[in-house]
Amino acid sequence: MTVVLGALLAVLLLFAIGQVKVPYVVESAGPTVDTLSAVDDQGEVCTPGAPGASASCHDVISVTGGPAATKSDGQLRLVTVNVQSSTDLVSVIRGWWSDEEAVVPYELLYPPDASREEIDQQGQEDFKNSQSSAETVALRELGYPVRIAVETVVAGGASDGRLKPGDVIDTVDGTAVTSNAKLLELIQAKPAGSTLKLGVTRDKTPTTVEVTTKPASATDDTPRVGIEVKTDQPHPFTLNIKLDDIAGPSAGLMFTLGIIDKLKPEDLTGGKVIAGTGTIDDEGNVGPIGGIPQKLYGAKAAGAKIFLTPAANCEEAKANALPGLPLAKVSTLQDALAALATVRAGGTPPSC
Repeated sequence: MTVVLGALLAVLLLFAIGQVKVPYVVESAGPTVDTLSAVDDQGEVCTPGAPGASASCHDVISVTGGPAATKSDGQLRLVTVNVQSSTDLVSVIRGWWSDEEAVVPYELLYPPDASREEIDQQGQEDFKNSQSSAETVALRELGYPVRIAVETVVAGGASDGRLKPGDVIDTVDGTAVTSNAKLLELIQAKPAGSTLKLGVTRDKTPTTVEVTTKPASATDDTPRVGIEVKTDQPHPFTLNIKLDDIAGPSAGLMFTLGIIDKLKPEDLTGGKVIAGTGTIDDEGNVGPIGGIPQKLYGAKAAGAKIFLTPAANCEEAKANALPGLPLAKVSTLQDALAALATVRAGGTPPSC
C-alpha cells in the first residue's frame, strides 16, 4: 500500500511540475495563405459566389472600381509562425526535442512589462503598416507614383516665402522623391545650413526652389526645411487587403507581389507555388523577420517550389534549409520580381 501511494504521489508531483508555467515561448509552423486566393472568416479557402460558399468568403486582395483582377495559375503564399506564449514545462521540453519547433526566451520576443493586449495591439499595427507599405510599393511599380505635397509652411522656417501649400516636391538635388521616408532621407543627407535644390510642381508647372535648411532646435542639429507634408498616390481603383488572425509585419513582401500579380496581365507565379517572407518599406526594401526555420517547414508542407528569403535571414535559412525547397535571396522588390522571372524562364535565381 505504501509503495502504491508513493508511486501515486510521484506521478501527481511530476504532473504538477509539468504544468508549471515557464518564461519561454514555443514557435512552430503556422498557416500559409495564398495572397491570390479567397478565404472565409474561418481562414478556409473558398470561391466567392460559388454554391455553398460562406457569406464571409472574400478575396485576400480585392480590386474594385478599376481593371478586372487577373487570374494566375500558381500561388503566392505568405507564411506564418504559431507562437505558444503561455507555456508549461512539458511543452518546452517537447519543443527542445523537436526539429520543427523552437523554444525562445519570452523576453527576446516581447517587452517584459507589456501586457498581452499591448502585444496583440502592436502586432496588429505592424500588420496594418505592412499592408500600407505593400500598397505604396506595388502601386509605384505599376506606374502610380507617390506625390508628396506641402500642406503647411512653418512661419519663420527654412521654407517660409519659398514653398507654398499645394507644391508637390518631385526631387531633392536631382534625386526623385518616391516616398515620405525618401524625402526625409534626402533632407538629412547634408548638414543644417546646406542649400537644397527642390524640384517642385506648382500649379501644374515644374519649377526649382532653393531652400537652406535650419537646425531643428538650439540643441538639435538635425536639418529641417520647415514644412508639413501630405502623401497621396492617385489611382483609378480601390485596393483592399483583408486577412484575419495574422499579425506582424513579415507578410509585406508577399502582399506587394500579390497586388502586382492581381493588376498585371502577366502571371508572376509561372503556375508554380511560390512562398516567401520579409517586411517591405516604402522604398521597396525587404527586411528580416523571425521564425525562419518554422516558416520553411510551413512553406514545404504547402508544396512551395521556391522560398523568397530576405538577404538578412539567409545564413539562418541556409542552416535550416529543407530538401526540395530552394532559397532565393532578395533584398528589394526588384530582386523578388527578377527571381520570379528567372523561375518562370526555367532558371535558378540567386540563392542564399
